[in-house]
Amino acid sequence: MCGRTCLTLEPQEIVKACRYNKIQSKTTDTKCNTKDETEKCEYLEPEWRSEFNCGRKFEPSYNLAPTDITPVIVSKHHFYDDEVAKNMENSRVIVPMMWGMIPFWHKGDYRKHGLTTNNCRLEHMLDSKLYRGPFRRGQRCAIVCEGFYEWQTTKSAKPSERAAHLLYMPQKEQIKIYDRDSWQPEDVNLLKMAGLFDVWEDEQGDKIYSYSIITFESSKIMSWLHHRMPAILETDEQLNTWLDFKNVTDDQAFATLRPCTQLEWHRVSNLVNNSRNKSEKCNKPFELIKVEKPTMNKMMSQWLNVRKRRENSLPLESENEEGEEKCFIGGSGGGTTTSESESELYGSKRPRYHKRNIKKSPKNVNNFEGDPKNPRLDNNN
Repeated sequence: MCGRTCLTLEPQEIVKACRYNKIQSKTTDTKCNTKDETEKCEYLEPEWRSEFNCGRKFEPSYNLAPTDITPVIVSKHHFYDDEVAKNMENSRVIVPMMWGMIPFWHKGDYRKHGLTTNNCRLEHMLDSKLYRGPFRRGQRCAIVCEGFYEWQTTKSAKPSERAAHLLYMPQKEQIKIYDRDSWQPEDVNLLKMAGLFDVWEDEQGDKIYSYSIITFESSKIMSWLHHRMPAILETDEQLNTWLDFKNVTDDQAFATLRPCTQLEWHRVSNLVNNSRNKSEKCNKPFELIKVEKPTMNKMMSQWLNVRKRRENSLPLESENEEGEEKCFIGGSGGGTTTSESESELYGSKRPRYHKRNIKKSPKNVNNFEGDPKNPRLDNNN
């Protein structure tokens, strides 16, 4: 856990979906719930910043897996010095990063470090050689998605038969997270998971930004499904605390990671089991997916069609009023007939070849007057 996510928005739509409120009045609340509060709010959109990442880019998908590139929210201080950042009104930057942190000590092909780093256990984060450095350096991030997939492991079943579910944040009444026609990017409540990121550099000096999602023991809200869950940042206040490494200490940031209190889900088809399956059916409720009948083998289908045509073209044997037997010449087609005399000439059926019964002679060369090596060759013939 977590091993698969869903994010179908384009970059410009993600920026709108991740906009946040800058409260002009003196209050610690970052939400604008009433009309009066909304008038005091100014919505800011994070900056979208695409790094090189060895030429890899984010592609929207219904089925994102580890090693894919996905959008991540970080503080502006990771990309701008203090003087520049001080004059920037925007405090957040969205950067596409690779899911699965590359160890800083790894040399060679970044895909062959051999470690499973898509998740980071909170219990061992501060003791980990891989994660304690990024945490101490304030390299904290928030992974955004429409929802994440999870398979039920609390019930015994084969891995291929485990029920898959899509989990997401509560939405407005008219919004269905699996139906893009029911919502606009600025109205959807994206799910944000706490994570750590690092920057890895290859021998040519090219850099790749990569991250891991922080997980801990599941609370009651998800323990029925899986024994672990991601650290979800439910509110803007939590998100600000986690990202603001300049003003928030490590202990304060650590304390903000707690089980979420609200989470929704529905079961989905096991189409999502295969990470290469990017179908829009992946995030649909299980009961809305129509089970398609298995398609017949193409060769078998062609053979049956040919056989059916042949059966339909066979002539019906009948006699006309004059006693002439009708038969078709040339197989299916025209319907040319012949009389009984012509039938005798051409023959209605080809004679069968009957194998001549030949009595086997005993294997004794004295019974033959020919060559003993080839008893079938008779000198008298």
